[in-house]
Amino acid sequence: MQVESIGAPAVPQSAAATNSSAISQEEFIKLFLAQLNYQDPLEPVNNSEFLAQLAQFSSLEQSRQINDNIVGLLTMNSSNQALTLLSKEVQVTTETGASFVGTVQAVSYGERGPSLTVLNADGSFVDKITLSQIKLVQEN
Repeated sequence: MQVESIGAPAVPQSAAATNSSAISQEEFIKLFLAQLNYQDPLEPVNNSEFLAQLAQFSSLEQSRQINDNIVGLLTMNSSNQALTLLSKEVQVTTETGASFVGTVQAVSYGERGPSLTVLNADGSFVDKITLSQIKLVQEN
């Protein structure tokens, strides 16, 4: 049985950048309280506006948590895909566009996700093969 290309890396490259610019719930509450303290006493802000802001932040925080969970699931999925390729014959397309057939011998994990070590037909090992470089899987 043959399976076509597995796909792109599961871990988004911008995930670290997103987390560094995010405001925490504690920071939001500090800003919220500062807004309350420094509002114009002659024209106070309506309570419903404050509640709407709080609800928006709560919704945003839930969205961030869902995103983190999805990234975790994608990471687990790519790890599972890599492990199922062990001892399978695969067709690999290198970054230069060359193609070769070999058997997956090992899986290693780094910050960019799993990478494979493939035993080439000439007996040499090729390291750091990503899942997106696998174009065809042949069942043995």
